[in-house]
Amino acid sequence: MKNNMNNLKTLALAAITVTIALAGRSAPAVAPNAIPTQPDFPQIILQPEDQMVPFASNATFSVTALNTDAYQWLRNGNPLAGQTNTSLTISDCGLSDVGYYSCNLFKDIEVVPTRSAELTVYTNSIDPQTGVDPVVVFGLPVLGGGSQGSCPGPYAGYVNYTKTIANGWGWAPDTSNSNTVFTASDTNRTDTKIEYGGKYGDNNCGQTSVTVPYPAGSPVYRFTIFFTNNVPTNAYAITLAGFKP
Repeated sequence: MKNNMNNLKTLALAAITVTIALAGRSAPAVAPNAIPTQPDFPQIILQPEDQMVPFASNATFSVTALNTDAYQWLRNGNPLAGQTNTSLTISDCGLSDVGYYSCNLFKDIEVVPTRSAELTVYTNSIDPQTGVDPVVVFGLPVLGGGSQGSCPGPYAGYVNYTKTIANGWGWAPDTSNSNTVFTASDTNRTDTKIEYGGKYGDNNCGQTSVTVPYPAGSPVYRFTIFFTNNVPTNAYAITLAGFKP
């Protein structure tokens, strides 16, 4: 019995000695090829920016990225044949070019999309009846239901008419003109609502047409047309009277 106790003490002492020894050692190194790896994802540095250009002029979208093997540009989610560079130029822009442009970036089996950048086109000419120089802007409607108060109320889709910050954020009322009425109108339908938003926060909404008071509360304005039903699928126009292009 005494010998058994001595043996147990010896084994316990040996276990403690081994534990102390191991505690002072670092963990064994793992061979580099044993560590699971993942492919580098494309990293977008600069996104495509929205473009608003006059009819028949050119528009260019570009993207800057790292870890990218290939590019594919899309319009409204559909690949554009042969457009596989870091930039996309649309020449002689017309109504069929209005829409949303994005680029898919590829690295091995990974795909990373950019934001969708909007292309809008505009024209302006003197109205022979009013003498006003209206700006007619074409944007692509977006399907998206919702409701906002009594105006615009429930809607099934909308189209935004904006400018990038580099282009002035929005449209400026032309105070140099003798005309002091600044209106945004839908000349195509009578069941739409139009909302304006000023850079300083003033806004209003109206049926088919909306007027910015004189003097205007903001230096520039953005506009939205809301559709209660039958959302168009092609470029849709808003007419801005008394605003600079």
